[in-house]
Amino acid sequence: MQQLYTFLSEIETIEIIGSTERLITSIGIDSRKVEKESLFVAIKGTHVDGHRFITEVIDKGAVAIVCEVLPTTLSSDVTYIHVKDASICLGYVATAFYGNPTLKFKLIGVTGTNGKTTVATLLYQLFRNLGHRVGLISTVVNKINDINFSSTHTTPDAVSLNALLFKMAEDDCEFVFMECSSHAIHQHRIAGLHFCGALFTNLTHDHLDYHKTFAEYRDAKKMFFDNLSDQAFAIVNKDDKNGMVMTQNTAAICYTYSMSSMADFRVKIMEQDFNGMLLSIENKEFWVQLTGEFNAYNICLVFATGFLLGKEKEDLYTALSALSSVSGRFDYFQSSTKITAVVDYAHTPDALQNVLLTIGKIRTNNETLITVVGCGGDRDRSKRPIMARVACEHSNSVILTSDNPRTENPEIIIDEMEAGVPGEFYKKLLRITDRRSAIKTAVSIAKPGDIILIAGKGHENYQEIQGVKYHFDDKEEVQLCFEKMEK
Repeated sequence: MQQLYTFLSEIETIEIIGSTERLITSIGIDSRKVEKESLFVAIKGTHVDGHRFITEVIDKGAVAIVCEVLPTTLSSDVTYIHVKDASICLGYVATAFYGNPTLKFKLIGVTGTNGKTTVATLLYQLFRNLGHRVGLISTVVNKINDINFSSTHTTPDAVSLNALLFKMAEDDCEFVFMECSSHAIHQHRIAGLHFCGALFTNLTHDHLDYHKTFAEYRDAKKMFFDNLSDQAFAIVNKDDKNGMVMTQNTAAICYTYSMSSMADFRVKIMEQDFNGMLLSIENKEFWVQLTGEFNAYNICLVFATGFLLGKEKEDLYTALSALSSVSGRFDYFQSSTKITAVVDYAHTPDALQNVLLTIGKIRTNNETLITVVGCGGDRDRSKRPIMARVACEHSNSVILTSDNPRTENPEIIIDEMEAGVPGEFYKKLLRITDRRSAIKTAVSIAKPGDIILIAGKGHENYQEIQGVKYHFDDKEEVQLCFEKMEK
C-alpha cells in the first residue's frame, strides 16, 4: 500500500491527469482481478488490448490508470498516467511498488535457447548446499529456500514476478537465480530489475512463431545484456556464434566460457556414461552426476558464476560433484531387463540432437536406440520437419507422436513432422498419435540393452488438448510399462 506519487518517479510520462496523492493497494494488468484502490496498467498484448477494459476496471474500483491512449471520457475520480510504452512502465512501477526487492540480494539471470532451467536450478542447488538463503525462478518450479511455489511461465508477468521477488527479499535471500525467456525480455517483464549477473547458454532454432525471424529472436536475448549496468557481469558461451554478439553493446564486465577455444573458463570431458562425467575445469578433474556435452557447458557456466560470486575454486569442485540432475532433463532409469529409458525436455532441433549425440557417445552401437518424439501445437511450425529429420538421423527407430497439441489437430502436426523425413529413413519410422500408446510400443519393441529416448515434455505432468490439461507424465508412463514387463 503506497501513495501513487512515490513510484511514478520511476517512469517517463507524457502527461498525468488527476491527483498523484492516491493510496494504491495493488497493481493489476488483468481486468478480471482488479481490486478497489488499485492501479491498472493497460497493456497492448499479443491477443488482448487492455485499453478495452479501462471503463470496466474503473467500475470495479481502480483509482489510477497507466495507458498509451487516453480514454475519450475521463473520470474526475481517477488519475490517468499517459505513457509511450505501458509494458516498460509496468516493470518499473511494479518493482517500485514492491520496494525494489532486487536491490536487497544478488539477482542472476540466465537466458539462451537450451540449458536455462538446468543452469538456474544447479546454481540454486549449489548455493543452497553452500549454506546460503536462495531463491529460484524457473520453468519447472519457483523456490524460496526449501519452499516450492508453482511455476506457470518461464518468467512470470512483471507484477507476479515482483511480488515473488518481494517475498524472497522478505525471507532474507542472498542470491536469486532466474530464467529469462526471450518472450519476457521482449515484453519487458524484467524491466526495472537490478541484475548483478547475466548468463548466456546458446542460441538455436526456437520461438519463431513469436519472433518471426531468427534475428529478432537473437536481438530479444541481446536486449537483456544491453540493459545491464557497469556494475554487473556477463558470462557468454564463446563456442556459440551468437555468444559474443550478446555483449557487443553491454556496459557489464564480460567473461567467456568454452570447450573448444581459449576463454576465461574452459571445460573438457575426460569420460562419460549414463551415471555422469569426469570433467576438467581449470585443469582440475572432478566427477559430476550429469552427462552430455551440453551439461558440460552448463556445469562450466555454473562454476564460472560461482567463482564470480566469490566462491573458492576448491569449494566449487566439491560442491558441483554433489549436484543432482534437473527433473525432466536427461532423466534415465532401467528396467530389470536392462532396457534404458531417457526422458528429456528436448523440444528444439538442437536440444534433441544434443541428447541423441550424448546417447550416441555412451552407447556401444550393439543396442537399438528408439526415439519417441512429437511437437507442440500453436507453436513454431518451422521446427517440426527438422525435429523429425534429426530424430531419424540419430536413431535406429523413431515413433512420431503427439506432444501438447493444444488447439491443433495432432495428425496434422505429425504430417508436418513427417514431411522432413528423407525417403531412406521411412523404414525406421512409425506414427502413433496417442502418446501413451507410442511409449507402450517403444517399450514393447525394445530388447534387453536397448535405449528408449522419450523427448519433448520432460518435467511436464500434463497433456494440453483443446484447452484442457489432462494428467500425463512421460516418466510415469514408461515406469508403468517397465513394471508390467516385470510381472
